[in-house]
Amino acid sequence: MDTNLNYIIKTIEKLVNIASPTGFTHDAIAFVQKEANSFGYQTSHIQKGGLIITVPGTSSTTYGISAHIDTLGAMVRSINANGTLRLTPIGGYMMEAIEGTYCKIHTRTNKIYTGTILTTMPSVHTYDNARSLERVPKNMEVRIDEIVRTKEDVEQLGICIGDFISLNPYFAYTESGFVKSRHLDDKASVALLLTVLKEMHEASISPAQTLRFMITNHEEIGHGASYIPQDITEFLAVDMGAIGDDLSGDEYKVSICALDSSGPYDYEMTGRLIEIAKERNINYAIDIFPHYGSDVSAALKGGNNIKGALIGQGVHASHGLERTHKEGLLATYQLIKGYIGI
Repeated sequence: MDTNLNYIIKTIEKLVNIASPTGFTHDAIAFVQKEANSFGYQTSHIQKGGLIITVPGTSSTTYGISAHIDTLGAMVRSINANGTLRLTPIGGYMMEAIEGTYCKIHTRTNKIYTGTILTTMPSVHTYDNARSLERVPKNMEVRIDEIVRTKEDVEQLGICIGDFISLNPYFAYTESGFVKSRHLDDKASVALLLTVLKEMHEASISPAQTLRFMITNHEEIGHGASYIPQDITEFLAVDMGAIGDDLSGDEYKVSICALDSSGPYDYEMTGRLIEIAKERNINYAIDIFPHYGSDVSAALKGGNNIKGALIGQGVHASHGLERTHKEGLLATYQLIKGYIGI
């Protein structure tokens, strides 16, 4: 297990440092595809850029398992007269969660510039209302790390409206086993799926069902797995477990979601996951996420004829400076393995 944990942590670190806000996921998808191919598995792309990794099974039944590679981010909305950038958010997060964040601006000519996301009143030494200014998109801007004083200066750099802005993840792995980073939602789960593939390859394991691992790239905006291959009869989303308020999950468990904003998950499938967790002595929690949707939610709304369920390691401060623990990651990893019967 130490070898697998080491791979999980190192893969999370690599993934969170690859920019992939929704709509700009090509580099992260390419990384996952290269890893899956190195394990000997066939991969294919769907038209909107997501990746399907196929593991042949010994029966005619096909299960789908997803994790999403796309993350929160932003896009250049306009260029201000003073050489700063106005932004528009990609994904649902509080503006307070990105204030002071280092970022990168990705141009369509493949140039990358660094910057910092600030309010339009970034100093209490200068602005009377710096503390009380409402943190909303119109009051946020990007300070570019280039000598720019005018809109024209910025345009000469090749920065345009519609350029993507990625957020610095600030990855850290502590001696006490915590993984701290932006984008654990859901790159931690992508790392877990890659670890399952690695273990099956190294042990020459053929699952009972054919498995289609779907790495989706539009989950943060609601339609990640709206399309799935039609041979899938059951679909498991591996995402993050929310923590807080009256929820039961924490960073040391795998959360099994019974219901989210899209409604209840499949009763039989959810019950089976609970029984697997009990049988394998996996530390788990059953929870309800009222402000949450998943790839399974999108697949069901897309009209797919499936059973669906949702699991994930507990992640604190989701859509902010997130944190989970190695115990939660390993619990989720073990439940994935239990679901596919290895």
